Formats: sequence, C-alpha cells, structure tokens
Amino acid sequence: MKFPKIYNTYFVAFIATVGGMLFGFDISSMSAIIGTDQYNDYFDNPAGLRQGAIGSALAAGSVVGSAIAGYVSDKIGRRDSIMFACLWWLAGTAVQTATNGFGSLIAGRVLNGVCVGITSSQVPVYLAEIAKKEKRGQLIVIQQLAIEWGILIMYFVGYGCSFIAGTASFRTAWGIQFIPCVFLMIGLPFLPRSPRWLAKVNRTEQAIATLANIQADGNRDDPLVVAEWEEITTVLQAERSALPGWRKFVYNGMWKRTLAGFTVQMWQQNSGANVMTYYVVYIFMMANLTGNVNLISSGIQYALFIIFTTFIFFYIDKTGRRPLLIYGALIMGACHFVVGGILSSGEYVPGGVEDNENVLIRVTGPKSHTVIAFSYLLIIFYALTLAPVCWVYAAEVWSLETRATGMGIAAIGNWLFNFALGLYIPPGFQNITWKMFIVFGVMCVLAAIHFFLTYPETCGKTLEEIEEMFAPGGPKPWHTRPGDSKLDAHIDEVRTHNKHINMDTMQIGTTTGADEKA
Repeated sequence: MKFPKIYNTYFVAFIATVGGMLFGFDISSMSAIIGTDQYNDYFDNPAGLRQGAIGSALAAGSVVGSAIAGYVSDKIGRRDSIMFACLWWLAGTAVQTATNGFGSLIAGRVLNGVCVGITSSQVPVYLAEIAKKEKRGQLIVIQQLAIEWGILIMYFVGYGCSFIAGTASFRTAWGIQFIPCVFLMIGLPFLPRSPRWLAKVNRTEQAIATLANIQADGNRDDPLVVAEWEEITTVLQAERSALPGWRKFVYNGMWKRTLAGFTVQMWQQNSGANVMTYYVVYIFMMANLTGNVNLISSGIQYALFIIFTTFIFFYIDKTGRRPLLIYGALIMGACHFVVGGILSSGEYVPGGVEDNENVLIRVTGPKSHTVIAFSYLLIIFYALTLAPVCWVYAAEVWSLETRATGMGIAAIGNWLFNFALGLYIPPGFQNITWKMFIVFGVMCVLAAIHFFLTYPETCGKTLEEIEEMFAPGGPKPWHTRPGDSKLDAHIDEVRTHNKHINMDTMQIGTTTGADEKA
C-alpha cells in the first residue's frame, strides 16, 4: 500500500521531530515526579547514586540506540529508522508504566533510551538531507523546539498527576508517553524518503523526483534541482572511492569532522544546562522554594526554553553557528559562576532540605532570588545558543557516505556525557554541593575556546561544500563567514546554459522557417 507523500518541508519537519518530543517527554516525566511523595514512598526515597542511576538510565539506552542508528539508517533509510525506533519506545513505556520497583523502572527507561538514541541522531540527518541550505538551520531547530514542547507538556502533566493518590500518580504520567509515539507512527508513512539516501542506494529516479518535489514543486529542470543533483552525484562518486569501514572517518581531514561532530554534542552536555532540566527541582529547593511553588517555578523555565528557542528559529540561518556557540558558552559560564558563588554562602542543612538528601544547602532572601534569576538566565541563553545550534552543527559536518553513522557518533557524544551527568549530579550535590556549578562554569569557558579554534562556519553552505571547510588546506575556522555558497554561482551557470540552449533553439527554428520560405 502506497501512502500519498507530503513534500512541504515544514510539515515534514513537524511530523519527524515528534521523535524529539519523545525525548522531552521522558526528561520531564522524571523531573516533575522525583519530588513527589508518591514517587519517593514507592521507590524508597532514592538519593545519590541510586537516583542517579534512575536519571541516567535513559541516556544509557540512548548510547546503545545511537551506536546502532547509523547501520539501521543506512540499511532501511532515514525515515524508516525512525519508525523502527518507535517500537522500542512502545516497549519501554509499557515496562515503565507497569513498573514494580527500581529494576523494572530502569529497564523501561533504558528501552525508551534506545528509541531516543536513534531518533535524536537520525531526525537531524533526515531534516538536513531534505532542507534547502538557507533553511537547514530552521528545520533542525524545529527538532529542538519539539524536545522543549515535550518537556513542557509532560512537566505539567506530571504536575497534574502529582495530585493523584498512590502509584497511579506516576503510572498515569508515564503511560501518557504512548500518545506522541502513536502520532509519530501514523504520520511517518506520509513523509518522503531522503533524496540523498535514495542516491546513496542507487535509486536514482526516485531521488531526482523527490529532490524536485521538495525543492521546485516537481520541476526536474529547475536550475536549483539540476545544480544540486550534480553536486550530490559528484560528491557521492568521490566518497565511494574513499577508504572503507572506520578509516573513512579519519582520512583526508575527515578526523576533524568526526571530532567536531562528537565534541559539539559533548560540550552541549558539559555546559551544565541539563542540570537545570533534570534537577531544577533540587536547585530551587536550595533557593528555598518548596512544594507547589517549586514545581510551578520549575515549569516556568521550560516555558522560557520554548519562547527563546522560537525566537532564534527566525535568526539561526542569519547569525551563523560560530558566534552563537562561542558567546553562548561564555555567558552560560558566567551564570554558573554566579549561581555557584551565591550558593557557596548558603547554610548547610544536615539531613537535607525537607529531608531530601540530595539538597544539603539552602539560601534565603535576596540570595535565593539571585539563584533563581540566574538559573532562568542560563536557560534563556542555552535556548538561544547551544541547545539548538549543537544539533544543527552536528548534522551539518558529515559527508553523505558517513552522515548516518557519523550522526550516531555525535549522538553517542551527547548521550555518553548525558549518562555521566545524570549519574554523578545527585552524588555531586551531596559531596561538593555548590562547587558543581564552578565545574560547569569552567567547562563552558573551555568549550568557547574549542569552538573558536576548531569549528569553521557552516551556515549558508551546502552539505557538500562543508567538506571543503574541513579538508586539508581549508580556511582557518576564525576566517570563515556565513553564506558565500558556490551553489548559487552554479545555479546561475545552469540558468545561463539553459538560456543559451533556448536561444540556439530559437535561431535554428528561425533559420529553418526562412529556408522553407525560400
């Protein structure tokens, strides 16, 4: 059975990025619940490493999902790999909802994580391969927005469920995670396959037709379609002559791209913003917010996340990637230093605030207001910079032959450090308390230095042109600028060539007519 295909790229992005929404759902399905009596009573007040294991289980599964994502995506295609991921989500959500204790909760979150690892790596690949170069950043930002909407929706679902007595409280919240997955599975058959993947597996006719439908309303002779297809086939031919296996990730400057794809995701995690998304309830308890006031105040940051990511959606393809990465990391680092500095003067609370062993210090009055304000400010700048741009950059740096597996490598960088964060933050709150924020502040400064020295600008370039930015003898990263794409000049050449052909045809027709009269 063939389903009709919808080629509007924004609609395609809206459906595909529901995969990101699954990630958001799982994040806040824990963050809204870990402070409730129902959760703590049933799971025996998990703290320290035990709570860290629960929080990091999703990331552990995501490492596995990211590792297999490239192979699956290259075999069955970008779109169908997302469908494959949904099966893991259904299984994981079922186990999590029916949990009978610590072990099954972790097992369910690991299964969900396999889905998130695949979708978080392959949805950006899919969007990058169907997007026009001028809109690529915007489309991938939709993935980040979907994550944030998932976080916000699920957070307040969890908040509402906190008023339900007993285990039905968290079981209802976790069971609702079935809904976006089913919606995604219904929508996927209506999406086209990636034209670049079709070219890669030698389905040339379908690739050209899909490219024409996406870029030029089905006109195969459109100069943009002709120029881009020539570029795709030329680069693909060159890549197929490259070294096989793992060596293609390190040869001829490719190691720079592999390193950039992995580390941009690593730095996104080590920037410390996910301390706020996973454990904001704990931080606001340190700022003397408790009960429903804490939960609502924590939810506000998720709303800020969406508002400011929506703002950058309109500018990400104009400002460039480098400035957002560099300045975003520096400002986030400053926020961490302020929060850590204020908390360093807090009072030690033996046994924990409200008997929560993960929260051992507390500040009150103006100090607490400063902690809350800079926590919000950190999330605002994260939403404007590293949150969306790291996913965009990671999706852009790979070649066609390495993109699916390469994005899997990048996602491993994300989830490996996400796993580490989820595991060591609760013990960190117990053992080094406010110094955690100083560590993250230093990480942000190191990230900014790394971005400046090694990341060339990719904004406004075709995916094929980005190869030249990383090739031996390529420009220094700090000399690169947004735009200046060679594809525009190539399109003009095609237009000029077509114009000459049309003029020659007209002249032949005129001459033939004159000969017939003679």
